[in-house]
Amino acid sequence: MNTPQKIVLASASPRRKELMEKAGYDFSVVVSDINESEQRFNNLAPSEYAKQLALAKALSVARKYPESVVIGADTIADFEGQIIGKPRDTEHAEQITRKLFSRPHKVITGLAVIHLKDNLRLVECDTTIVYPHKMTEEQLARHIEGGTWKDKAGAYAIQETGDEFVEKIDGSLTNVMGLPMELLAKMLDKILT
Repeated sequence: MNTPQKIVLASASPRRKELMEKAGYDFSVVVSDINESEQRFNNLAPSEYAKQLALAKALSVARKYPESVVIGADTIADFEGQIIGKPRDTEHAEQITRKLFSRPHKVITGLAVIHLKDNLRLVECDTTIVYPHKMTEEQLARHIEGGTWKDKAGAYAIQETGDEFVEKIDGSLTNVMGLPMELLAKMLDKILT
């Protein structure tokens, strides 16, 4: 097993990897073995749920690489207090899309940055409010058929369909993409210095 670099991203998300590369971070990727559907954080507020899942992902990788600074993230949509994760199938994606694009919702990313060797652990979250355009039935059908909803919290990717479906956002765009880079930079600064 190769020892990863000093910073490890505990995520399979190509978007998170791309955001970190664009920001110039030197890091490696080690996918967490956490099964999100098996995690039980009952009765938690959406922001706490996202933070706990991000921490679980970070810890699962950090235990293997205690010398590294490990980043775990989890993004959910919060629709009036209801946690909306990734769609299970086409029908579920349509239900989620109809709900989220009916009125404003929050996108919350829990972020955990930990360094087990030095016993450092930061867990925070970022929240962005998304104001959607009302989708027509034709747009909805095209979105579902296009499949861009697969493996995406809230069944959409703002970087792929944002102009068409989102009127405006209040908060971090990178948060809606799955990794709030402004918050991450502050957290890494605290851990690495």
